[in-house]
This record gives sequence, structure tokens and C-alpha cells, in this order.
Amino acid sequence: MFSGSLVAIVTPMRRDGALDLEAWTRLIELHLASGTNGIVVGGSTGESATLEEHELRTLTQRACDIVRKRIPVLAGAGTSSTAATVARARGLSELPVDGLLVVTPAYNRPTQEGLYQHFAAVAAASRKPVILYNVPSRTAVDLMPETVARLAQLSGIAGIKEAVPGDRIGELRGACRGDFAILSGDDATARLAIFAGAQGVISVTANAAPRLMADMVARALAGDRRGAEALDARLAALHRDLFVESNPIAVKWALAQQGLISEGIRLPLTPLAPASHAVVRAAIQAAQDARVG
Repeated sequence: MFSGSLVAIVTPMRRDGALDLEAWTRLIELHLASGTNGIVVGGSTGESATLEEHELRTLTQRACDIVRKRIPVLAGAGTSSTAATVARARGLSELPVDGLLVVTPAYNRPTQEGLYQHFAAVAAASRKPVILYNVPSRTAVDLMPETVARLAQLSGIAGIKEAVPGDRIGELRGACRGDFAILSGDDATARLAIFAGAQGVISVTANAAPRLMADMVARALAGDRRGAEALDARLAALHRDLFVESNPIAVKWALAQQGLISEGIRLPLTPLAPASHAVVRAAIQAAQDARVG
């Protein structure tokens, strides 16, 4: 179920920070038309840290209503508290989502045993498959492959979004059961991750270039190394420059430049600095110039 190019979709907001549900509908329909293979609502790129519970539920329900099971919809359920994450997982499980993305608890810096017990408790509470999310650059804790392998033995845990580049994907593939979904969380190395055994990517870049990202991932999954490499080279500027400031600052600006959303973003994040405009604009142009049939 969880494979290909899944988008870690931005949360469109008006200039006053209110949700823009009209833009939300446009974005989801764009991804459906562009070959995106799944939508992750309320992840890091969706400004999960500033979304209220009722907002997350509204966005998730609206996404499910629009998608109508044509592609998977996952909702971000992770918090820094096990009790709060369990409660959120129970609540989101009531919605017609296909899975929950649960990030490692930030700031607490739990041990590996603490991480195991945290995710085991969430999986026990959820009625939907759980996808682990490991992103040490944001959370200050690293979910190690041996802990993932233990968690993969639990029936409620279906996969992982792994944002540590390098040899980690191969380690996970060797340590976990064959049907355990491994998804890259790092656009710049997603192609290599697929060749190392990942089934796809949960992508920031897919917000700005959904068709190109979907085509690149599809070619990689098909074993077309040369074709995937050529497309990935054209996406390289987006992979890099969408992180010129903290995500999702640059990608929201990029979508606003394409007329897809307003420039709303919530504090403590601020709009993209003017000094970075030319860099991100050039990355957008590189992807637009690289459209494939």
C-alpha cells in the first residue's frame, strides 16, 4: 500500500494563519492528477507543531473525502508525549485514513527501550497501520535499526519513513521482515534509497514538482537507473534549495509563486527571506523546464 512518491503535503494558510481549505482542495486534486502515490497530512512539512487537533482532523477528513481511496492518505499522529500520541492515534483512527505517521518524540531524548515502548503503545491503540518516522535532525533522537527490527515484529507497525541518508536503508532492509515498508525521508538521496531497498519516498520536493518526482520514483522502482538518474539530476536544485531555510518555509513560498497557495505561514516560522528568493525561483524553473511526458 505504501510505495512510490508520497507527498508530505504543506498546509495552505491565509495571510492571517487561518486554514485555506479551498487551496487544500486544489493541492490534493493536483497531486491526484500528477501521479502522486500518497498524501501525508500534518507532517513536519504540514506544520504539525502548530496545528490544533480540530484542524488536523478537518484537513485529514477533507483529504479522505477528496481522494476517495484512490491513493493512501496518512495522518501525522506523533507528539513528544506517549499519552498524547496514543490519544491522537485513537482519534485519527476513527477517520477513513489508511495509516498514521508517528514521529519519534522530540526534545525528550528517550532511550531505545523508551522508543520501543512508545511506538508499541501507539500501535496497540491505533486501528490503522502505523508508519514510524525517524528524523534525528529535528527530534534529537535516532531510532536505530535494531529497534526498528523489534518494532517491525508488531502487527500494527507497517513501515518506516527513514530520514537518515547513507547506509541506513540497507541496514533496515536486512533487519526487517520483507513486507515492512521502508520509505526514504530524504529527497536528495531517495533515488539511491530505492536502489538500496526502499519502496519509495515521503517527499517535500513532490509539493513543487509532483509529476517529475512521481516519474523519477517510478523509474527507480522499475530498475531504470539511467532514466531515474536523469530526472533526479533535474530535481537536484529543488532537493537542495527547498531547505535553504527551515522546511516548509521555502516550499510554501515556491507554491505561492506558482499561484497554488497564499503566502500564509505560522509563527515561529516566517516567510522566505528576500535574499533567498532568486535561489528558490531558479530551482522551480529548473524543474519546470524539465517536464517529461
